[in-house]
Amino acid sequence: MDSALSAHRLVKSYRGKRALDGCEFAVPEGAVTALVGPNGAGKSTLLALAAGLLKPSGGELRVFGEPPTGRTHPRVGYLAQNRPLYGRLTVAETLRLGRAFNQRWAQRRAVQVLDQAEVPLDARVHTLSEGARTQVGIALALGREPDLLLLDEPLSALDPLARDETLRLLMGEVADRGMTLVMSSHLLSDLHDVCDHLVLLIGGAVRLTGPIEDLLAEHRVLVGPASRAASVDGVVQASSTERQATLLVRGESVPEGWAGEQPTLEALVLGYLRAARAR
Repeated sequence: MDSALSAHRLVKSYRGKRALDGCEFAVPEGAVTALVGPNGAGKSTLLALAAGLLKPSGGELRVFGEPPTGRTHPRVGYLAQNRPLYGRLTVAETLRLGRAFNQRWAQRRAVQVLDQAEVPLDARVHTLSEGARTQVGIALALGREPDLLLLDEPLSALDPLARDETLRLLMGEVADRGMTLVMSSHLLSDLHDVCDHLVLLIGGAVRLTGPIEDLLAEHRVLVGPASRAASVDGVVQASSTERQATLLVRGESVPEGWAGEQPTLEALVLGYLRAARAR
């Protein structure tokens, strides 16, 4: 399957400090990818590189097989975490600006997004709530009719109903047009229901990547006697009381004397995050 976004030994440094360090991954076309990791892991840097706003310090990043050229690829839509909008413009004027700056522009689609979110077109952007500004940003990104949509924490400012409606909207775009979506978020419970691919960044490096169902099938959460925890192979992360241990292991077998089950996406990610913190 062709990759919409891929990296090979990707490095990005700021003043000698590496924000990304040797990243390797490939996002298949049509995938809905969860980009997750702790604060400072390099998620926003990675998305800005993919959007063409930053240049790699080393290695290789490709968007639909081509390296970014210093501008956003015409097939890519991008919404940054800080929602860069002109506050004094009205929402309607913001959409007209989007139409003026993009050769490929779907005005009707952008307006539909805002109608669904009940964002008034005559309101000035600076008067909108953070959640409404997010919806304006998503409308601008979808107005480009992107084949690859990059969203940096798009759900963080939305209430539960707005999050659900936004995810339904995005999944509709994926289903209708075959769009590829890469979305960073800390809301793992929301991502589990919609994402089929994972990129886990910790300390600027990719610690886990691949189809989510495959990754879940490759791991087990084991519960058993603490006295025998040291004999278990493939342990990613462990916690224990005096008598009982709970282990996240990479492997499909369940040792004799242990209870085991497949982890949820949240349990998988948290296990790797806790393991990295313990190092």
